[in-house]
Amino acid sequence: MNDFAENTEAVPGDPAQQLLDALRADGPTALAELLGDQGFLLVELATEPGGLFSPAPDSSVQYSAVIRRLQEQRAAMDALEARCMVALADALRDEDRAAAQADAAHEPDAVEPEEDTDRRADRAAAREVSMSTRRSPDLASRTLASARRLVESMPTMLRALATGRLSESAVRTMAASVAPLSPTQREQVDALLGTRLAALDGCGTEEWKGAVSAAIAASDAEGESRRHEHARGTRSVTVRRGEHGMAVVSARLPALDAMKIRKRLSLEAERLRASGDRRGHQQIQADSFIATLLGAEDGMDRTDLDIGVIITDRALLHPGQGELAHIEGYGPIPVEAVGQELAGPLRELALSTGRTIAADGASGPPAGAGSPGLDPLATETVGLDDALGADASAVRLALRRLYTHPTTGELVAVDSVAREFPRALARFIRWRDVTCRGPFCNAPIRHSDHIRPYAAGGHTCLDNGQGLCAFCNDKEQQTASVERSTDSAGHQVTWTSRTGTVRTTGPTALTGPLVDPPPGTPAPPEPPPPSDEQAQRAVEENLDVDGEPCSADDSGSHSDEHSDDEPD
Repeated sequence: MNDFAENTEAVPGDPAQQLLDALRADGPTALAELLGDQGFLLVELATEPGGLFSPAPDSSVQYSAVIRRLQEQRAAMDALEARCMVALADALRDEDRAAAQADAAHEPDAVEPEEDTDRRADRAAAREVSMSTRRSPDLASRTLASARRLVESMPTMLRALATGRLSESAVRTMAASVAPLSPTQREQVDALLGTRLAALDGCGTEEWKGAVSAAIAASDAEGESRRHEHARGTRSVTVRRGEHGMAVVSARLPALDAMKIRKRLSLEAERLRASGDRRGHQQIQADSFIATLLGAEDGMDRTDLDIGVIITDRALLHPGQGELAHIEGYGPIPVEAVGQELAGPLRELALSTGRTIAADGASGPPAGAGSPGLDPLATETVGLDDALGADASAVRLALRRLYTHPTTGELVAVDSVAREFPRALARFIRWRDVTCRGPFCNAPIRHSDHIRPYAAGGHTCLDNGQGLCAFCNDKEQQTASVERSTDSAGHQVTWTSRTGTVRTTGPTALTGPLVDPPPGTPAPPEPPPPSDEQAQRAVEENLDVDGEPCSADDSGSHSDEHSDDEPD
């Protein structure tokens, strides 16, 4: 235990009360030290428990008591964290206001509006919370906003959270629901829900949401239409990674439209099941959803969708070896998940080059040839349209050769004749980074960012570029520095927050680490090394727009942005 905790125990009186008084007087540093001591003890017990968790006769009641105490402590920590987040944001606001006043000491009219200063400070606070708690920046921003509503307007709910009467998820959804209300109305909702806590003690999430909605309606009955219009403005569709090559598509829609979609899909599933379809009800709904949106049925026009699929030559030639494919903006999936999609176009491509393609998309040697064929990824798409004829627009497959780092598995170069930034390089950055490179951020890439600004001498090249979302692209206002890290292999970027938290991010590795195979495993065939011409071309493609090599030393602390939302 540290000196602070030891000194408080020597004071006469109730030790717990004396400790509380000392913490309140000595400020956040003393609280951080106490939490550090407690955290150390808990980590040691969790990792080296000894016989603590070896069940003894009649010990179930004791373990149940430990779980209850842990839940009580977790609840108190959640409430304490909410207060600390608000205090952090307020401290950053005060610091930024003072800095703005100092910058305009002799020009009072030049001081920026306080609302703009506070907005910038709140974004910096969200970045601090994100880097400290390993939340995504978006979740950190929403958590900070909810914490402010709780601390400033809803003391009853905050106390219910601290004492474990409400879970953190229930309080978070409630705080998000009262966002459109005024502080006074939030206080009314707080009081109404406080009177119902005993009755709602064992309720589920749906009943709790209903109680929150009723309290909101009671506090502002005339604002229901306004709140609905506000909520309609949050309509959205999101795609999240699933397991084993699947994904989850979520749509935030008006309730009536959502129920119409549900009923439409359900009726279609019942119709097909009644006609003898052996698929499950949910499977039919999912298949109908895909077919309708992609235009395969129901009269919608078929359209070409440009989605990047990155797959190694080893996986393409020899599926089933454990290699993964990567979908642009999504991440790794089993090769089998895209094999059928690639089989048709590859077969047509092979016909134009005299090669054979297996049913699973694997490539073989030219028909009648006794020697192995060339790597299909080395084959350009010259003549592909002629081979496909009228169906070319529907099944066109563009093949590009990509190069990965020998140890990290990151993309490092692309075989392409285009140099214009951001069109070709921006897409390559999206392939390499997959999702936003901000710490703990999972958002789609929206901008190709210069790690070191172009105006400060940064080159427009792969080494000085990273893919960021719109929020993280504002990092120069949120962090102390963002720099290329040269201490480790690969394209590593070090982010340092204004309070000194350091996180390092890197791109997604598209191939597995180099490991020795188990004894007796036959060695897979190695692809031929690139020719001198191919290697030279790869080196040339890693030049900046002026033809100068991009050095790993070209790093910096700020960035400018280049939107790459326009189609390639």
